[in-house]
Amino acid sequence: MKSINGKVVWITGASSGIGEALAYELSRKNCKLILSARNVEALELVKSKCVTTEVVVLPFNLADFDNAKNNAQKAVAAFGKIDILVNNGGVSQRSLIVETDFEVDKKLIEVDYLGTVALTKALLPHFIKNQSGHFVTITSIMGKFGSPYRSGYCGAKHALHGFFDVLRMEHYKDFLNVTLICPGFVQTNVAKNALIGNGSSQNQEDDATKNGMPVAVFAKKFVKAVESEKFEVYIGGKEVLGVYLKRFFPKFLHYFVLRSKVR
Repeated sequence: MKSINGKVVWITGASSGIGEALAYELSRKNCKLILSARNVEALELVKSKCVTTEVVVLPFNLADFDNAKNNAQKAVAAFGKIDILVNNGGVSQRSLIVETDFEVDKKLIEVDYLGTVALTKALLPHFIKNQSGHFVTITSIMGKFGSPYRSGYCGAKHALHGFFDVLRMEHYKDFLNVTLICPGFVQTNVAKNALIGNGSSQNQEDDATKNGMPVAVFAKKFVKAVESEKFEVYIGGKEVLGVYLKRFFPKFLHYFVLRSKVR
């Protein structure tokens, strides 16, 4: 097990939710942090609450693919190197397929998949040069099986698994690590910020998220998974059983989800 203490960690989606909780947990591990998201004021607030002073705010939009290399260069320059990239930024969805504008599907792919891929590829040469580096990507249990109202989100998260599994294989020779972390229900604003069919935010909490795992507990489990260099880990409550049902009893999972309250 490799200690995360003192590592240089770049976190996307760091202005709230899981990313914010990771910033606090990693700052207690004496990590040097680079915090990214779109909201500068929110990032500065997170920075002010970190126990370490070695925190740099680097705001940008994940969907701004053309500036991915420039943002990676800025991140590396902050502390001279990066040890871990936490791909956490993204947006969820709550709308039926038939009611969802194609532009919403496109946005989900651009933010949740392509934005993460662009940033990863921009930082990859730095990791190869150092013959060291760890990509940690927050996907979802929805990256392992599907659920109504989340079609585009599930598609983007499934795609992340395909890409990062191959990245791990192709750069094993460069001593790079890839960890896919799949949260279940965690107490964040993910449901409130989720896109509905016309592209606006849902602005409504759901019971499953509200009663999910406390985000600080998730952050501690995240650190353990990264230090153990896990390939893939599922963090949540009973909902993670769906991953195994999908593998061994896919028809049972199908009917179980249909009978569940999934909004």
